[in-house]
Amino acid sequence: MAIESGLGWTTFSVDNAAGSLKALRDDTFALNFATPRGVWDITTLGMSAYAREYLLADFTCEPSGGFNDAADHAFAVLSSVSTSNTHRTCTLVVSGQTLTNEVLVTDFQLQRPQSGEFTWTAPMVLADGTVPTWT
Repeated sequence: MAIESGLGWTTFSVDNAAGSLKALRDDTFALNFATPRGVWDITTLGMSAYAREYLLADFTCEPSGGFNDAADHAFAVLSSVSTSNTHRTCTLVVSGQTLTNEVLVTDFQLQRPQSGEFTWTAPMVLADGTVPTWT
């Protein structure tokens, strides 16, 4: 398979506070996500190079997009983080590869710079201890 671009992204969906999955792809301009692993440094005094072991897996996601307060769009789905303590399902699909995680949306940040655009950012972190796995 050849190297592919991120154009034509298939799915970016997040549950609303009621647990209903909502498509946010068309409200989202950019998406940064990672599946990092913790690392434990087990280097001893007798070693001349680092020795490490893997620790816990994680998932982080930081989508950003344009303000849209229509029903079932980004504002309605993500702004409820201040009043809702529910886990959200975050689903990413690109090129037939799916990554689904239960997340906590930790903030819903709105930005309106001097130039006039009105945008949002919604940081997310892994919620339920399930190792992020592409399917």
